[in-house]
Amino acid sequence: MGNVRWVLALISFLAITLFSCSKPPSPHDALKTYTSYWTKQQFAKMYDMLSEETKKTVGKEQFVDRYKKIYGDIQVSHLSVAPVPVQTDKKDGDKTEISLPFSVKMDTVAGPVQFRHEAKLVKEQSNDKEQWRIKWDPSYIFPQLGPNDKVRLNITPGKRGEIIDRNGQPLAMNGTAYEIGVIPGQMGDNAETIKQKLASLLGVSPEIITEKLNAPWVRPDYFVPIQKVSKTDKRVEEARRIQAVAVKETPEREYPLGAAAAHLVGYVGTITKEEWEAKKDEGYSPTSRIGKRGLEELWEGRLRAHDGARLYIEKADGSTVTIAETKPRDGETIAVTIDAKVQQAIYREMKGRAGTAAAIHPQTGEILALVSSPSFDPNRFVLGLSSSEYAKWQNDPLRPLVNRFAATYAPGSAIKPIIAAIALEQGAITPKETKTIHGRRWQPDRSWGNYFITRVHDGPERVDLTKALVYSDNIYFAMAGLELGPERMESGLRSFGFGEKPPFPYPIPASRFSNSGSLKTGPQLADTAYGQGEMQMSILHLAAAYTPFVTGGDLLQPVLEKGQPKTVWKQGVISSQTAAIVAGDLVRVVADPNGTAHDAYIKSIPLAGKTGTAELKQEKGTQGKENGLFVAYPADRRDLLLALLIEGVENDGGSRYAVNAAKRIFTSLH
Repeated sequence: MGNVRWVLALISFLAITLFSCSKPPSPHDALKTYTSYWTKQQFAKMYDMLSEETKKTVGKEQFVDRYKKIYGDIQVSHLSVAPVPVQTDKKDGDKTEISLPFSVKMDTVAGPVQFRHEAKLVKEQSNDKEQWRIKWDPSYIFPQLGPNDKVRLNITPGKRGEIIDRNGQPLAMNGTAYEIGVIPGQMGDNAETIKQKLASLLGVSPEIITEKLNAPWVRPDYFVPIQKVSKTDKRVEEARRIQAVAVKETPEREYPLGAAAAHLVGYVGTITKEEWEAKKDEGYSPTSRIGKRGLEELWEGRLRAHDGARLYIEKADGSTVTIAETKPRDGETIAVTIDAKVQQAIYREMKGRAGTAAAIHPQTGEILALVSSPSFDPNRFVLGLSSSEYAKWQNDPLRPLVNRFAATYAPGSAIKPIIAAIALEQGAITPKETKTIHGRRWQPDRSWGNYFITRVHDGPERVDLTKALVYSDNIYFAMAGLELGPERMESGLRSFGFGEKPPFPYPIPASRFSNSGSLKTGPQLADTAYGQGEMQMSILHLAAAYTPFVTGGDLLQPVLEKGQPKTVWKQGVISSQTAAIVAGDLVRVVADPNGTAHDAYIKSIPLAGKTGTAELKQEKGTQGKENGLFVAYPADRRDLLLALLIEGVENDGGSRYAVNAAKRIFTSLH
């Protein structure tokens, strides 16, 4: 019995002690909790802390939705709300109402916003407990906001920077397009017929039109856009003749060269969810336009425009009070070294065949053209590409969506002038030294088994360097390669930039002479010497590799941006004497009637160049696909060096197809 009395006494003592030690409710703690919820944008929890009087004037859903909408519209970020430190008074807890200061900081689309305000707190009885509640009013959102005022945001778009060629011709410009749409209130009783006609004209389903007309924002007198089209689209006039259909001009990105420069210039499109997640801290919104390919993507940071914004309060009397404002900032207009005329001429003369080309000024390194064929119209992506159109491009066996100038290919015999220069520099050959070659097949000894080097063309038995280049003699260059040996061959090719990513802003892969990064003596070394084996080059590197024959020995860095000074990538890769020897032989490759490039002979434009036919096959002795190459420049003017590759020419005379295409290009440009 005594133990029970002792336990009861202890419980009574603890209860009295706890009661006497419990803290009375504090308005300061309440405000601290409230501002913590606010910082985290937990608006529902904020509402739960409002006074009963406040809750009678504003519902929870209304309160939460208003905060979400305002903060969402003005793109609030880095929000920080906190009580302003004040000297506390022990008697604060005895009061029934108190005002306490708080501060708000946030970033918005219109710029930073910062203010101080006072929160009114009232003590209320709840569940037999006293609690401090927030006596809220709209000015807590912004101090200038009254009960009947509205928060407004006005966006002033900035202009995206344009891309222009060396002569000021636009490659990517801020132009206009037409938007075909419907005014619902004018459809009358013919709604279904109108939808069917317009859907058939635009190549969309009537359901898509219905969905757009049923959007929550649509009103009877509103223009509801259905599809964007180019200003040259012949469907515009037909659309205007359909009841309730209207056509409006709208700002849009334009690509005047269309497919001819699509892979180079790229296009813009709406940012994806993944892109936005990665870039939202850079000021992008979920509806931003962003560069998707080519230079539009590469130079997004420079081309991008920054919209201006004005965040303001519209008072009940119609007056306005500005909260924050930023001015629009246009993107940078970038001039490139590309010559639109050259770009279009090359693309046109490739006639839709699969292939690629690079044209550079061989005395400055300026890139005049980078072409991938076949291609696509980038304007279709901007205006709105249908899934069927995209599927057509994606399933095309010629793969128009693939950027071929960003790929690598076996250079074939087009590499022979570079191998000749390396061999001359290393003393492995001399210009007049001849090699005796019998027949069309050769191997150094029987250790090669059934592996032979084969001449593509019949040639003389005694072959010097000039004849080797004129006839494109594989056996001569295989012999020269074996004479060089793996180490000297590797060293020479590296001096020409093999194994290095070109110092060029566009993502062009490094060329390689083998998969392993080294060469073995024997068939691999011999094949490499005439551009086969495992050798791979980008078309731009191939073009740049010929610049030492024009500059007298310096390998120039490809330059894309206008105004960038001439830059040497590899200084003195060969001597001026070697450069002159090879350059002279390249003239003979075209001028000599026996030359593999004689089809390109133009009396008024004497060309220097070298052909190449790269065989793509699984094993020696089998028939496979062939790529035809031709690298050439006018020997007297030396103002345009063209490297051209056409795929699948095995039934078109091999490299002759590329030679004739190049001839048409030079003729049209000079």
